[in-house]
Amino acid sequence: MDPVIVVGAGPVGLSLSLALARLGVPSVVLDETAGQEDTRPARTAVLHQDTAAFIGRLGCADSLESAGTRWTAWRTMRRRRLLERIAFAPQTPDGAAPATAVSPVHLPQHALTRALRAALAHEKLAEIVTGSRLAGLEQDEQGVSAHTRGANGTWWRGSYLIGCDGPRSTVRKLLDVRFPGRTAVERHAVAALRCELPWPGEALLHRSPPRHGGAPGSEVSARPLPDGIWRLDWLLPPGRELVTPDALVARIRDSLAGWTTEPPADPAGATGADGGAAPARGRGHGRLVPPYELLDTGVHTVHHRLARRWRRGRAFLAGDAAHLLGALGTQGLDEGLRDAENLAWKLGLAWHHGASDVLLDSYQAERRGAVAARLRAADQALPLLRDGRSARWRTVLPGAVRGRSTLLTDGHLSRGPLGAPPVYARTPLAPPVTGPVVETPPGAAVTDVPVTASDGSVVRLRDRLGQGLLVVLVAPGTGVWDRRHWQSAGLMPRLTEAVDALPMAAEILVTEAYPGAAAHTVLLVRPDGHLVTALSGVRPAEMAACADAVRGREYGQGAEPGRARRPEEAGDLGVSRDGGAGQGGAGAGELGSGAPGSGAPGEGGSGKGGAWVSDGGEGGPGAGGAAESRASAVDPARTSMLHSEDD
Repeated sequence: MDPVIVVGAGPVGLSLSLALARLGVPSVVLDETAGQEDTRPARTAVLHQDTAAFIGRLGCADSLESAGTRWTAWRTMRRRRLLERIAFAPQTPDGAAPATAVSPVHLPQHALTRALRAALAHEKLAEIVTGSRLAGLEQDEQGVSAHTRGANGTWWRGSYLIGCDGPRSTVRKLLDVRFPGRTAVERHAVAALRCELPWPGEALLHRSPPRHGGAPGSEVSARPLPDGIWRLDWLLPPGRELVTPDALVARIRDSLAGWTTEPPADPAGATGADGGAAPARGRGHGRLVPPYELLDTGVHTVHHRLARRWRRGRAFLAGDAAHLLGALGTQGLDEGLRDAENLAWKLGLAWHHGASDVLLDSYQAERRGAVAARLRAADQALPLLRDGRSARWRTVLPGAVRGRSTLLTDGHLSRGPLGAPPVYARTPLAPPVTGPVVETPPGAAVTDVPVTASDGSVVRLRDRLGQGLLVVLVAPGTGVWDRRHWQSAGLMPRLTEAVDALPMAAEILVTEAYPGAAAHTVLLVRPDGHLVTALSGVRPAEMAACADAVRGREYGQGAEPGRARRPEEAGDLGVSRDGGAGQGGAGAGELGSGAPGSGAPGEGGSGKGGAWVSDGGEGGPGAGGAAESRASAVDPARTSMLHSEDD
């Protein structure tokens, strides 16, 4: 079968190719650049717990720790008052810190991209082809043909194609998919500099800082990087006013002077040159600017856009090609990496065993719904948090009783509607059975508890994701037993027999405890870390039904007991050039068939009043769309909030 074609060699495309290789699926990455990543210290990425774990499983854990930093705390200030300080637990080798106390990983994006490229260079099942600009694509029932121009211009044949080629995606345009949304919802001046700040290792969000006059709309953030480097962001007023180098240097000096608590002992030694300590003018001019080295600057403009469809036949969109977001601390790269993790295991099943439209369509239903919910939350919050109308925002914005400053930090700290990991509550892959209630609802990301694997090793639950279904038995007390005893005692023999009969690859793990779960609870976890369901004890028929649901099939339909091929059994990379015909996977459906997610609103909204609700695509609602959904769903192209469809 032909490899998967990935268009775009940014972090999302590279991570998707790596994830496919781990599943034994060959891929070719078409990179229109020369393969050299520009060094931009001011362009950084913040990876939260789930996405950092995903990157770590791809072989980049060491790079995350060496090139990135984990904050010791997050502090929120308003004028001269500390409003909130959240301390993060120190990173330990055994990952013993509770999930709520884990810091994000902050690193330069070029360092992340280089680490992914280095990992991909050692993969036999993946190939990066530089100097390849996509010019056209054609689909048929067996696969996709892509035509590239450039030094390596040719025809490529693939089983599937994924466009990870950024905001101006060529794949999206060739698929004729609209990209409605809002332009320039926020603008930030950005600088990377080396200096010493009063809170080493801590990140800061400073609202209405005194040095900027205490205006309600002024906001500065400072986030540490390794080697004493900081990224500073200043929220700019609406409009397109040019930020000159002098104006940016003035912002840097004002901010640094405002954060300096003690002036140097010898003010006469100040140089006043860029990068040296010098008196700061304006309010509080008695404070001095500490020495700093300016490394990089820029202006970051945030757009909010959402592609109408994320799948057409055998072609998909992911990352910035499918969505743009980033206001109020939301992380667009985080969402792109979640796209890659969600799509990789589904394409792995499709490549090895064929896939139903239910499975392939679930990518859009889950991921587009999750991003739509995030965009709705940001669009509701922006006008209310930025203009100071506190009387309105407390009644309009969900969760606003927690306070304005807390909401402003949600996106940064992976909590609330702006930052928490998505819950796929309305997934088409929902199982037909329900079990006992645990703290994690079905469709939500599981808690990263310690687990014991079949070889006796104790690892984190997230470390075992990605290869197949995880079957986690909650068995208090097994930690003190010898593995030889508990593997043959109690429920384990019956559980092993049930797992061996499942229609997809699965692994048994044992944990001492899981939040809200009673003893002998069995948790079924998808390859991307989202809970399928919890069961009371070993129930082979229900476990098989859940596995079929995860595969996008009805219980017993096409079930073939046994494991999927392991990566080492998949063979070498079979890249087909010059239009070579391939053997397409079964079950791909008709070319351009039903819009993914049609007939069901996006996750996080019922279709009543949400501006980012899935509208069933250009072709109208699908077979599952009720009349009420058709009447209440908001068409993004026709609402005033989303006034532009131009790229």
